[in-house]
Parts: sequence; C-alpha cells; structure tokens
Amino acid sequence: MTYLSERVLQIEEPQTIGMSRKSRELKAKGIDVISLSLGEPDFATPDFIKEAAKKAIDEDYSHYPPVAGFQELREAIVTKLQRDNDLTYQPNQILVSTGAKQSLINVILSLINPGDEVIIPAPYWVSYFEQVRFAGGIPIVVETTMETGFKMTPEQLKENLSDRTKLLIYSSPCNPSGAVYSDQELSSLAKVLRDHPDILVISDEIYELINYGKGHASMAAQEGMFDRTITINGLSKGFAMTGYRLGYMAGPADLIRACDTLQGQFTSGSNSITQIAAITAMKAEVSQLSYMIDAFHRRRDLALSLLKEIEGLVTPTPDGAFYLFPNVKNFLGKRYGDRVMETSTDLCEYLLEVGHVATVPGDAFGIGDHIRLSYAASEDQIREAITRIKKALQNLES
Repeated sequence: MTYLSERVLQIEEPQTIGMSRKSRELKAKGIDVISLSLGEPDFATPDFIKEAAKKAIDEDYSHYPPVAGFQELREAIVTKLQRDNDLTYQPNQILVSTGAKQSLINVILSLINPGDEVIIPAPYWVSYFEQVRFAGGIPIVVETTMETGFKMTPEQLKENLSDRTKLLIYSSPCNPSGAVYSDQELSSLAKVLRDHPDILVISDEIYELINYGKGHASMAAQEGMFDRTITINGLSKGFAMTGYRLGYMAGPADLIRACDTLQGQFTSGSNSITQIAAITAMKAEVSQLSYMIDAFHRRRDLALSLLKEIEGLVTPTPDGAFYLFPNVKNFLGKRYGDRVMETSTDLCEYLLEVGHVATVPGDAFGIGDHIRLSYAASEDQIREAITRIKKALQNLES
C-alpha cells in the first residue's frame, strides 16, 4: 500500500490488542479460548454511576461539550486530586480527554520535537514507546529487573540522562508488572530530576485505585516537581468504565492550553454523557469501589499460588494493578514438535494456539523474558487458564 504515509506505516499494532484479536478469531472457529490478555475489568460499571449516565441522557446532555471538559467535571477532578493526592490544582489545569491514551498522546505531541529523548523504564505500557516515536522523539528504554521490583533506580535515571532528555514517562501501579513506586522511591528520583530543571515527567496513575496496601504516591507531590509533572488518570480501570472512554490530565496551565488546542483539532470534547457520569465517579468514596479491589486482591493471590506450582516459572508478587509478569526464561529455547520457543512472543502464540490461553509477550513491554497475564477474570477462569498453561509448558521439550 504505497499510498499510505510513512508515519502510519511505522506504527505497530499493540500486541495486547493483537493477542486479543487472535483469541477472538480462534473463538469464532469454535475453540474454547480463555483470554488473559486485555487489561479490562470483568465487572460491570457500578450502578450509581450508570444511574448518573441515564439521568444525563434524560436531561438531554446531547450537545457539544467544551473541549477541555465541563466545568463541573474539572472542578470535581480538582477536588479528587486534593482529597486523594494532596495536589492543589485549578480547573484551568485540567483537561478531559477520550481516555487516558488520548491524554498521553496530547501531552507527548505538545512537548516532543524530533530528536528529543524520552526516558521510559521497562517494562512499560505498550503505547508509550510508539507514541514517542510517532512524535519524532527517541525512546530511551531503561530496563529494570525483578531484583529492583521492576522499578527504575535513581542511579539508572542519572546514567540515562543527556542534554537531549526532555521527558520521563512511567506508570505506578505499573502495567504490566504491577510495581508500585513508594513515596520514598519517587523522592529519590525527584532528587535526581531537581538537578535537571528542564526535564518534565508524565506520571501515569490510571491504576491508582487498584493497590494492595502499599499506598499510592504521586510524582507531582514531590519537592520541586509539581510544575514539571503531568498526572494522567481516568475511569477505565478503577471504576470499570473502559467503554465510557474518559481520561484526564492535570499539569501546568500553559501545557493544558496547548493540549486543549491540539484536542480541539482532532476530537473536540469527550462524550457528554460520560462526562456527567464521571462527575459522580470523581465524587465517590473509594469504599464504594472496594468490592472490586478486594476481588482483584483475592484473584491475585489465587493466580500466584497456582503459578508457583509450575516448575521453572518465576512469578514476582505485584503490589497493584491486575497483572502478573512471570519470568519464562526457563522455557525459552524449548520446542513443541517443530516449533521452537525462541522469544516470549513465540511462547505466547504457542500458549494461545495449543494451550488455548491468550497472554501477552514481554517483548511488547520492552523485557523479553516475561509474559503478562491479566487476572481481571473470574476465579474459575483463572484456575482453568493456569491449568492449561501448566499442561502446555510441561509438554515443551528441551
């Protein structure tokens, strides 16, 4: 297709979406596939939020909303950030978008010039890398390890800074590892960044609510980092509202204005019904969502106990999100018939096509010796999926 632009030809399909597509294709053929590939809660949106959405329809919120979002919603987000994160913003420092993914690309396109370097700790969420490349930036991938809890150290940050570094992007809790940066760990990173005042930070906090006791810390709350940090969040994960498509950012007013202008040329404001429902969500107490978080915690512990029964598989315990990121190095190089598991992608394709379980390769997240499993599934599905994975791995030969 020679008529397509070089820009679009350079973009790769996210492997999370690719594995989900492949699993749907197998299901369409009548094959019983259990998908642990997509990061989507299996819960329905809470009833009190659904009622707010219905009320918005009845009250005819059917016209174009402001590009930046309804004033009442931005005020509710300001209140949430003060209440939960001890961050003081004004409504003009908030921009509402069609999902956190759009918030991210708004910021990246507004900040990055060709040749700018962007530090991305690995494992990283799949779109960070591609969005930076799309903007003409140079991703500087900093590989973390199980020994450091899949978190970048201050020494690693310092070693990878250059005079072209413009931005750092990280998530906490992290997709795919479930790692959670403590306040002390963020303070140590901020100490390094204070010596480099021109570097900004994107703090992706979309999994903030799915946290198993370690507590949530925000980079913007660290000394000297408020005016240099763009906090990204949204409704998809903690509120089980993936289909509603609403994310938001909080940051410096001049950057928010730039993102507002950019968004105005691409999508304008996000869905008006969703925005009204989001006001109710932002005002909700965390206790109203605890049943989901408690269920994810139980599922994490169940999946961990089952995976630890698989000889050769090493699975760290995550502190947040709803993913496990086991090390599969002991299975790489093994074969099933003529198939050789040279990479984590090969292994995930084998688990899908032979074991009938959809997972995502660590290659997608910048660390190849791992695979990602989502436990945003029922306990019965988790048990059956891991039984299939165990059998499939045992059938591999050296």
